[in-house]
Amino acid sequence: MIFTLELIIFGYLGGCVFYNLLFSVAGKFFFRKEKVVPEILSDCRIAILVPAYKEDNVILHAAQSYESLDYPADRYEVIVIADSLQASTINTLRSEGITVIPVSFNKSTKAKSLNAAFAQLDESKYDMAVIADADNIPAPDFLQKINIAYQQGYHIIQAQRVAKNMDTPFAILDAANEIIANHINRKGANALGLSASVIGSGIAFDFPLMKQCLKETEATGGFDKVLQQLLVDKGYKIHYVEDALIFDEKVENAAAFENQRKRWISSQFVYLRHYFLRGFQALLKGRIDYFYMAVAQNMLLPRMLLLAGVCFMTCIYLLFGKYLTLAPLAWVICFGAYAISMMLPLPGKFYTKYMFTVILNLPRVMGIMLGLVFKLKGADKTFIHTTHSKTSIDNPLINVTGK
Repeated sequence: MIFTLELIIFGYLGGCVFYNLLFSVAGKFFFRKEKVVPEILSDCRIAILVPAYKEDNVILHAAQSYESLDYPADRYEVIVIADSLQASTINTLRSEGITVIPVSFNKSTKAKSLNAAFAQLDESKYDMAVIADADNIPAPDFLQKINIAYQQGYHIIQAQRVAKNMDTPFAILDAANEIIANHINRKGANALGLSASVIGSGIAFDFPLMKQCLKETEATGGFDKVLQQLLVDKGYKIHYVEDALIFDEKVENAAAFENQRKRWISSQFVYLRHYFLRGFQALLKGRIDYFYMAVAQNMLLPRMLLLAGVCFMTCIYLLFGKYLTLAPLAWVICFGAYAISMMLPLPGKFYTKYMFTVILNLPRVMGIMLGLVFKLKGADKTFIHTTHSKTSIDNPLINVTGK
């Protein structure tokens, strides 16, 4: 009985570790960027949609940041979807020449805001739609990189979202998580022939495709999971463009971290239940990409919970291994493999500048994640908003992560 339990625990945690290691190695050594063919390029007409829910502190600066893009001004339009913004903020945005679509809902969600905007936009005016968050700031060549990928035939494009700030321990940990997630879930996935995961911002779509998919999307939490599942179900591959950078504010404190992760963990469990059977049915039909999105990703423990689990089991076996069946070496190898999978994506500069801070704060973060497992009830029914305040970019790693 004990041996069976040991095998189940080792099988699950070891499987999660193997997954992360496989995708991490693939992203490091087998990812290939598409070659640019300049003669086929033209400037697509792009609508940049920015849902803004109570984001008066940052939305004006974020919207203005698009004015500095290296892209013809007459080929893109910034459209702020104003949900619960102050009247003064809306007036200021309009005075700056930014298109504003005011919306109001009893229960706000990103999907509702985007659907309201698409209902008012003339489809014939745009080739592509880009979704950005209210705190996002694009790199100057952001639209150029997106346009190149679109001209190469990709209908769904996920840009690389990078940290806007690294000024607190939690912001550093959040930034590290973003780097690792980009490498494993997007770069590694593409390297293995699978779709990249979408993040919820910094995404570009064929305009009619996006409009149609949003009509079929209903989600309070996990908007990105529903959207990517719809796209893959329709037979599309999601392409990751590492060179297209968009900056995103990282959480600064424990309360914001807990708030954000609660939403993420809840949506993962909810959609695992929702798509589980359909995912295995798709696998039997050879639809590996659908299974990967529906089941494989959602069955994984979140990285911090996986780290906590592997650390705990390694310690247990090192201390009490003589009373158990599996050799302690199996867990030591598992721990080492997981450490490698997490370390491969991080740039060298991260180790010299931030690693001590990460190690010092890891126990607290793992404790928060473990506590959240018991606080998930109703999280998928509630719109959990993360407040933003940063209007400038301060990321010493950008020359490394941006290649």
